[in-house]
Amino acid sequence: MFKILKNTFLVVILGIFISACSTTAKKSKSASAGDVYTGTDTVKYLATGVADRVFFATNSTGLTSAAKATLTKQAGYIKASKISVVIEGHADERGTREYNLALGERRANSAKDYLMTYGISSDRISVLSYGKERPVDAGSNPLAWSKNRRSVTVKAN
Repeated sequence: MFKILKNTFLVVILGIFISACSTTAKKSKSASAGDVYTGTDTVKYLATGVADRVFFATNSTGLTSAAKATLTKQAGYIKASKISVVIEGHADERGTREYNLALGERRANSAKDYLMTYGISSDRISVLSYGKERPVDAGSNPLAWSKNRRSVTVKAN
């Protein structure tokens, strides 16, 4: 009798735990597709209709199709206006300072390389990594982390 009661208790606790996990996962996905942020609350604009940032998955420098679309618009604007830009690379708070500085640089270079495929000279694009030092969201959760994994294109002074 005690064994049946014990097993029933464990099943109930496990069910509650699984239910709580699935509720949390649904909330997190509201502004991210998988691991990449897709919301717009942190996005600024390089020019009218041209977003200034693209987002990355954890430990990744690969560009999503949304990132490529944003960078294509940036390339058109940069080419037409003949401005120079700085691409800032950022990472979330997890990992060492050194690792995140290197990751931020690789992310910025990934965006730079993509812009260069549209005919923008490398002389007009500088790269700067802030790693985890300048978070856009100071939270310590998956949504905040996804907002902070980004590269931001800004006009050079």
